[in-house]
Amino acid sequence: MDYSTFRQFADSWGLVYLTLLFIGIVLFTFRPGSKKIADDVAQIPLREDDHNGEK
Repeated sequence: MDYSTFRQFADSWGLVYLTLLFIGIVLFTFRPGSKKIADDVAQIPLREDDHNGEK
């Protein structure tokens, strides 16, 4: 596969692939029911765990 063939492939199907990937990620992020999960994950840094060096 030479450079020009790869470039033509990337310009056409690569763009389609990345566009579909972006749309899929956005739909996955804003799907119904994901707000609770996102809120739980957002609170992880603020949790106070009392481990005292133990697991």
